[in-house]
Amino acid sequence: MLRLLLTQPDSYFAHEGQGDTMGSDIPAVPRQIPSRVAASLLGGYVLTWGFTVLGIALLAILGMPFEDAYKLTMMLAFLVFLAAFCWTFAAASVAQVWAVLTGGGAVMTGAAWSISRFLS
Repeated sequence: MLRLLLTQPDSYFAHEGQGDTMGSDIPAVPRQIPSRVAASLLGGYVLTWGFTVLGIALLAILGMPFEDAYKLTMMLAFLVFLAAFCWTFAAASVAQVWAVLTGGGAVMTGAAWSISRFLS
């Protein structure tokens, strides 16, 4: 790898003949790392929150006691957050990651809010 970098340094920093990206010598992929870290933490939290409140609302409407529904969805929330965290770094597009995590969390939270109106 080092030999390749020493013989062809521009091929590492340029993408398919586009030349220098944004006027710096930092590869384009490491520039996405802060966005992916933020998406994995913030977006993962939003998605996990949406999953949790929707799960509690659905289980409560199906007749499960609130405490049991809360405990069950909180245990599953760890797995949801872990899956969202890992997928954030495996996905091809950072924009898609942000859209899926925040959009999915918002939709699930809205659905839980609608369902909770039937509980009272």
